[in-house]
Amino acid sequence: MQPLLGVLLGLMLAVTSSAQNNCTCVTNKWTVCAQDASGNCTCTLVGSNHKVSCSTLTSKCLLMKAEVSSLKEKHLWGHPYGLLDNEGIYSPDCEDSGAFKARQCSQSDTCWCVNTAGVRRTEKGDKSLTCEELVRTSWIYIKLRHKRRSSAFDVADLTAALKELFESRYKLHPKYITAVEYSSPLIQICLNQHEKAASDVDIADVAYYFEKDVTDDSVFDSNSPLTVSVDGDALHIEKIRIYYVDEKPPEFHMSHLGVSVGVVVTVVILVMGFGITLLAFL
Repeated sequence: MQPLLGVLLGLMLAVTSSAQNNCTCVTNKWTVCAQDASGNCTCTLVGSNHKVSCSTLTSKCLLMKAEVSSLKEKHLWGHPYGLLDNEGIYSPDCEDSGAFKARQCSQSDTCWCVNTAGVRRTEKGDKSLTCEELVRTSWIYIKLRHKRRSSAFDVADLTAALKELFESRYKLHPKYITAVEYSSPLIQICLNQHEKAASDVDIADVAYYFEKDVTDDSVFDSNSPLTVSVDGDALHIEKIRIYYVDEKPPEFHMSHLGVSVGVVVTVVILVMGFGITLLAFL
């Protein structure tokens, strides 16, 4: 009888250990997960203890906060997460919903206004600066360069592969992918989302996850690498650039027009003539 009890106890421990090993967040590696007595797996973000749903994407704001917190803990100062105007990293202020707060401030009390993608859209000021609203980023242009090959991909096959990728991996409904332009080896993807349902992912979060995947700094669990196949052939992406267009124009002084504003102006031109300047940016 005792040997039988020992076997049963061993099986129970094995099952428990297996369940605990499965208590991970597939969509966010910047989490700490724990299983309660009922077997429920709960995951919270590093640095904020904010509970996240691992069945969908985590907001860009919360991701940036978790990444910066992790960097501080490990004292790593290599790749700058949350780069702001080439001036360094910052830990953003987030709403309880995970959205960026309209006003962001540094530890030195320098403040600025951002859009829903967390990109600065005003001049910098002091604590007296007010940001009346969080302006929505409604258009995102993703420009890619793939590894050169002997023949170009079929446009229809490439478009289908990218739409399937964005829907299956990033949970983005195909209706938000309004265009895919291709002139080998250059690809341009246009995302448009003026408003979204509560169940929809935000295109800013999608773009952030995708950029992280392409630059080998994936937010997903290490067992979920990015793979893209076009009609059986691998799509190897070598370069990525992302441009944001807000529903309202940025509020910079023209005398201080810099690189970030130049990007906005460039993208506005793209909105007027989508695809015309595809070759000019990469």
